[in-house]
Amino acid sequence: MKLIKTSAAKSNTFRILKWLKRRWQKDNGYSEAGEYRQDCLKRHIAAKIWIWRMEAIKPWLDFPAQVALLQKRGLWVEDEERAQWYLRRIGYYRLSGYFHVLRQWDKERQILLDNFVAGSDFETVLSLYLFDKKLRLLALDALERIEMAVRVDMVHILGAYHPLAHTKAEYLHGNFSKKIQKDGKTKHQAWLARYKVLEQKAHKRRLEFVAHNLSKYGCLPVWAASCLWDFGSMSRLYEGMKYDDKNQIALKYGAGNGDILAQWLAGLNEIRNISAHHDRLWNANISRMAAPIRKDVFWQQLDHTRPFFYFSLMQLMMKVLCPQSRWSERFSALLAEFPERDGYGGKMSLSRFGLLPNWHEWDLWQK
Repeated sequence: MKLIKTSAAKSNTFRILKWLKRRWQKDNGYSEAGEYRQDCLKRHIAAKIWIWRMEAIKPWLDFPAQVALLQKRGLWVEDEERAQWYLRRIGYYRLSGYFHVLRQWDKERQILLDNFVAGSDFETVLSLYLFDKKLRLLALDALERIEMAVRVDMVHILGAYHPLAHTKAEYLHGNFSKKIQKDGKTKHQAWLARYKVLEQKAHKRRLEFVAHNLSKYGCLPVWAASCLWDFGSMSRLYEGMKYDDKNQIALKYGAGNGDILAQWLAGLNEIRNISAHHDRLWNANISRMAAPIRKDVFWQQLDHTRPFFYFSLMQLMMKVLCPQSRWSERFSALLAEFPERDGYGGKMSLSRFGLLPNWHEWDLWQK
């Protein structure tokens, strides 16, 4: 239910509008012909519209009231105390991300309504949340191994050039180390700035290997520095390596070339961030563009904006790194736990995960 603005809120809105108008007139005024500058006028009008469309912040609710609100909106809650227990530990706002697939859709206005589809219940929401939690943990398990392995591959190549190759432009690709970006820096300079922050954080934590290298050599050689990289730092530096060096690593994992593996790593980094920050993963939209393996029919059917594409990449790399791992079996067992439901417009289906109906037939997922 929308909240009505108070008179104080309205008064504050008028003050903001007047301030915007005065500021706009001061900065832009009239042209010699007495006409407004068109672009400034558009911004001024847009600011007005934006302010008037704002709604008052919703009120705070205690846990019993949160359960009551869900019930009012049509969610069946069999055990109210159990629902409150989970709301206390997960939080209403975080759990609300799993409500969306059960909410009614207004076709005319093309918006989600607050009310739930008939037959929706709290246990289904909870099952979906727990499934997603296990999915994130499974992703992190594979991504940790992939991150460590690719990091070693990079260090082995860069270290052969120079102990400080990660800091020296001549050992990296020119587009990364020499080409100036819009911010006036090269991608390598931006990477080094980020790396410096990681190094400073490690120094504050008094990590022994950091203190030892800094006191003895004044810097960290690449094999020590790599221990400070996060997945994002690693993937960006890999992207900046020379073509031949990238290709050498890419071929090991079945990527066509280094640029393709760079795309894979960028997408996997997004999966990693979603998982590490406890965001919703199972039906997430992945913004990165990643190329499939062209010759494979199954790869061609996948949607690179859906998580299953990246779980397939994890499986591809895991087969190289840990051929005896039972990770794929755990993945298959977890999918069987998905609380699939009919009657929600296909939203409570693993098709939203990007899963292929015949994925079990794919040799990638065979032992």
